[in-house]
Amino acid sequence: MLRDTLKQEIDKLNESQLKIIADFIASVKLQTQLVPTSLPFWQSATPAERAQDFRGWVEQLPKTSISLPDEAFDRGSIYE
Repeated sequence: MLRDTLKQEIDKLNESQLKIIADFIASVKLQTQLVPTSLPFWQSATPAERAQDFRGWVEQLPKTSISLPDEAFDRGSIYE
């Protein structure tokens, strides 16, 4: 029903109005095409892709031999 109503209204428009409608439709199409690509990686990636991306991120971290002392991992030292 909406489609038929819109068709009737479009038939009443002059050429300059039709040009504006055509530009608007092109804009809407462009926006709807960009939506899927604008999703964050973590929303569109599979679990395997997210894991691979995380491993790649870890690999690029600086490699140092500095670590926390063993007592830092002791639960009791948290409350001291």
